[in-house]
Amino acid sequence: MDKMTNPSVRLVMFDMAGTTVRDNDEVLHCFAEACRAEGITADRSRLNALMGVSKLEVFGILWREQLGAGAAADAIAQKAQESFRVFRAILEDYYRNHEVEPAEGALDVFRWCRERDIKIALNTGFYRAVTDIILDKLGWLAGLDAAYKGGPGSVIDYSVASDEVPQGRPAPFMIQKAMSVFGIDDPQQVVKVGDTPVDLAEGRNAGCLFSLAVVNGTHSRAELELFDHDGLLSSLRELPAMLEKHSA
Repeated sequence: MDKMTNPSVRLVMFDMAGTTVRDNDEVLHCFAEACRAEGITADRSRLNALMGVSKLEVFGILWREQLGAGAAADAIAQKAQESFRVFRAILEDYYRNHEVEPAEGALDVFRWCRERDIKIALNTGFYRAVTDIILDKLGWLAGLDAAYKGGPGSVIDYSVASDEVPQGRPAPFMIQKAMSVFGIDDPQQVVKVGDTPVDLAEGRNAGCLFSLAVVNGTHSRAELELFDHDGLLSSLRELPAMLEKHSA
């Protein structure tokens, strides 16, 4: 493809698990295992609906639902912290001991972005420790500096995790942090791509040009159609054509 004649898009904020990292329901499995260990009653559909949300926040939500509106906030917070600790151990053990692969088309789309000087940022509902395990296994941690900003030899240009901002998705803070790293003031120069309802809401809350989702991750097209969006992609491979069409 030729370079875009009007390169208005300067940054694409990609989600990780389910969007740029192949999802085999491992996060859902780890959540379910932690819930069983902690005595939380939540079926897979409820857990899947919370995919993309900061993992500590998820346990706060689940305990609030389980204990009821009259439960003390301190008690909920304490139980959430303990459940999150159990979940962390399960999740980190899983990712350390299993293969991690890029999602379909992810590396091709990254190359396409690099050729057009569009910055590639990854954000996630994960916390930094497990984010680094995943990035390292993929080889995407190489070339990032101490602030997780990349350079000419890195696969990605920036990584931000949910525990590095005041609040995770659907709040816009991770997108805004990436914008500040690259000196971008206008969110209309940013595209958000994820695979969950909270990804779509994050892009909308940040005022991005497009808030998009792939339907080959954790949620189906039918599930995502129910939420506000600017487009649903069969896979990441469809993103370049959409951006080319916008720039024409």
